[in-house]
Amino acid sequence: MANTRQVILNRQSAIGAALGAMFGVGAGVLPLPVALVGIGGLVISVLAIIQPAGLLVGTLVIAPLKTLIDTQLPGWPDIGQIAFALTVAAWLVHRIALRKSLFVWSIVYVPLALIILSASLSLFVSIAPQTTLAELAKWVELLIAATLVATICLEDRSVRWPAIGVLAMAGAQAAIGIYQFFGGSGAPNLWILNNQYFRAFGTFGQPNPFGASLGLALPLAIGWLYARIQNKSRRFDAGSWASLGLIALLVAGLIASWSRGAWAGAAAAIGVMIVLAPRRRAIGFAIGGGAVLIGGAVAISGVLPASLQARIGDFTADLSGFQDVRGQVITDANYAVLERLAHWQAGLAMADAHPWLGVGFGAYEAAYPDYRLMNWPFPLGHAHNYYINLLAETGIVGAIGYIVAWLIIIWLTLKALGRLSGAMHGLALGLLGAWTYLAVHSLFDKLYVNNLYLHVGALVGILGGLLLLSRPTGGDQTGYNLPQERTLT
Repeated sequence: MANTRQVILNRQSAIGAALGAMFGVGAGVLPLPVALVGIGGLVISVLAIIQPAGLLVGTLVIAPLKTLIDTQLPGWPDIGQIAFALTVAAWLVHRIALRKSLFVWSIVYVPLALIILSASLSLFVSIAPQTTLAELAKWVELLIAATLVATICLEDRSVRWPAIGVLAMAGAQAAIGIYQFFGGSGAPNLWILNNQYFRAFGTFGQPNPFGASLGLALPLAIGWLYARIQNKSRRFDAGSWASLGLIALLVAGLIASWSRGAWAGAAAAIGVMIVLAPRRRAIGFAIGGGAVLIGGAVAISGVLPASLQARIGDFTADLSGFQDVRGQVITDANYAVLERLAHWQAGLAMADAHPWLGVGFGAYEAAYPDYRLMNWPFPLGHAHNYYINLLAETGIVGAIGYIVAWLIIIWLTLKALGRLSGAMHGLALGLLGAWTYLAVHSLFDKLYVNNLYLHVGALVGILGGLLLLSRPTGGDQTGYNLPQERTLT
C-alpha cells in the first residue's frame, strides 16, 4: 500500500510540475489579468493534486469575504462557496485516486442530521419555501463540511489542517478588525468611545458576527496553548509564544468589536474551560469559583476602563428581564435594546400562531410584517435570539431538535475530553469552549451567517476526527487508538 501511495504521489507531483510549466509559459505571453487568473488556477490545481487539505485551509480563510464582495462588487459570485465546492471536488478526486472510500462514518453526523430533519418539516407549512430550502442548504453544507473534515483528520492522523484553517481565519479577521478600530473603516454609524474609534466588523459587515468568528476560535487557541504548556512540562517554547500572541490578537479583536454578546460568550467559554481543564473536577470548580470572585472584585473595584465598565453595566441592566416594549418611549440610549426586544416579541408571536412547525425555516423576515410591533416596521432578518428565531421558524419540533442535537454534541465532546490526553485533550477542551460560546452568543444573535456555518461544520468535524482517532482498538494497554503528540506541531 505504501508503494502504491508513493507511485500516486509521484504522478501527482509530475502533473503539478507539468501544470506549472504550462502556466509559466502562458504568463509570459498572456495579458496580466489573464496571467493572474492562471496563477490562481495553478495554485488551486497544485493544492488539489498534492494536498487537498490545503484547499480546506484556504477555503476557511476566504469564506467570510462573502459580505465584503456583496457590498463592494454587487453581482459577483460567492468566492467562499466556489472555494468550498472546489475543496469537496478535489477531495473526492484525491480519495478516488487512492482507491479509498469517499468519506468515513462518524457519530457526529447524527445530531447534524437531526437538526436538518427536524427543521425540514417546516417546509410543508413554510410561507417562503424557497427561503426555507436555502436555509436547509446551509445546514447540508455544514454537514458536508463536518464529514470532509472528519475524513481529512482520519487520513492525516491529525486535526491540524482544519484547526489551522479556523485559527488562521480568526487571526486574519482580528487583524482587519483592529485596523478598522483605529480608523480603517470610516463608517460613521460605528463611532464609539466619544467618536475616537470605530466598532470593528472585519469582512462580516456587522460587529456581532465578526465577534462570533473570533469567539468561536478563541477557545480552540486557548486549548492549543494549554496543550503545548502541558506537553512542554509547563515551559514556554516558540510555538507557545506564537499561540499566546494569537490569543492576544483574538482578544483585542473581540474588544474592538464592542459586541457585548461576543464578550458574554467568550467569558462563559473561558469559565467552562477553566472548570473542565483539570482531570479532578473539584480542582476545576475551585479554580472557577476563584476566577468568578476575582472577576467580581475587579468589576466592583473600578479597575476596568470606565468605557468598558459602562458597556457591561448597560448590558446587564438592559437585558435583566424581558418586557413588553409596546408603548415604550424610544430614545437614542435605549433604541438598540428596544429594537432587539421588539424582534423577540415578533418571534414569540409567530411561535404562538404556529406552535408546532413554525412559519418556515429561514422565513422570519418574510413573516415579520404580519407580527411586527407598530413602532418597528423594519425587519432585521432574524429575531436577534437564535432560540426564539428557531421557535418562530421551525416551531417546537425544530427547536427541540436543535437543542437535543447540541446536547448530543456536547456529550460527545465530554466523552472525547475524558478519553484523550496531551495535545488532543487540549483541543477537545477548546471545542467545549466553542460550543459554550455558540450557546451563549446565540441568546443575542444569529451566527450562521456569511459562511460562518462552514467554520461551525469544521469544528464539528474536528470533534469527529478526535473521536475517530481515539476510538477503541483493543490493540494496546489503553484500548484506544491515541494519536501521537506530533499531530499538534
